[in-house]
Amino acid sequence: MTPSGSEAGTAEHAHHGYMSDKDAYLRRLKRIEGQARGISRMVEEESYCIDILTQVSALTSALRAVAVELVDDHLMHCVLDAAKSSDDSVVEAKVKEASDVVARLLRS
Repeated sequence: MTPSGSEAGTAEHAHHGYMSDKDAYLRRLKRIEGQARGISRMVEEESYCIDILTQVSALTSALRAVAVELVDDHLMHCVLDAAKSSDDSVVEAKVKEASDVVARLLRS
């Protein structure tokens, strides 16, 4: 996989902001993965549609919570690091990147 514009701009960093919470993120994502498997099982077992939709809503909320935390980590690390640099183009690129991802999250 080739690096995207956002990956190319982070080569100077030793790690991404979420790395200090990597284990917590992985635990949450494994729970989310289990929720998704549970929803599949509910469909296979022909569970009541409202019960399935309730679980879909819970899964959506869990994913959104992870996304919000990742945005926060990005702002507190990647964007803040860029703001400390003297290169305005790097700062503008990181702010635009954050703004674009928030816009995508709001559309979803």
